[in-house]
Amino acid sequence: MRWLISLQQFDEWMFFRLFEALKRVNEYRIARWISKSGDGLGYLAACLIAFILGDPDAFLLLSLLLFGFAFELPTYWLLKNTLKRQRPYQRNLRFKSLIIAHDQFSFPSGHTTAAFMFAALCSTVMPSWTLLVYLWASAIGLSRVALGVHYPGDIIAGALLGTGLAYTVLTIGIPW
Repeated sequence: MRWLISLQQFDEWMFFRLFEALKRVNEYRIARWISKSGDGLGYLAACLIAFILGDPDAFLLLSLLLFGFAFELPTYWLLKNTLKRQRPYQRNLRFKSLIIAHDQFSFPSGHTTAAFMFAALCSTVMPSWTLLVYLWASAIGLSRVALGVHYPGDIIAGALLGTGLAYTVLTIGIPW
């Protein structure tokens, strides 16, 4: 169990380093906007853009995304409420985050899980969007650190979980 304590300490150290670095180069409004784009409506907007651009796979992407969220939402909720990792502003009361998160616990990052699930699904269905969607997903994850509501480890776990869920959905296929 000592390794878990060391891992927590390293994650906290990385958090404060990243938070300070991102604060210097990132205006709060930008981080908040990027984070908001990962609240859910951003993915629907991306599908709508694909429809408007006439992409023949837009409906497939939307279907995979809806099926994916049927897995993602309960999985992320169960993990958060089982592991119960405190957020940076809960663990260190001297620290003030720039926003208050929607839910209580931090591990894994739900925003990052959803963002990387979307990126993996989108890049599979629409390979020409790969760079853009992975940059967007990464920006969403970094914005959560910049806003002070997640540790880097939460972001890494969310990215891995979201990617894994996407490939689970792609393996199972759409049931309709």
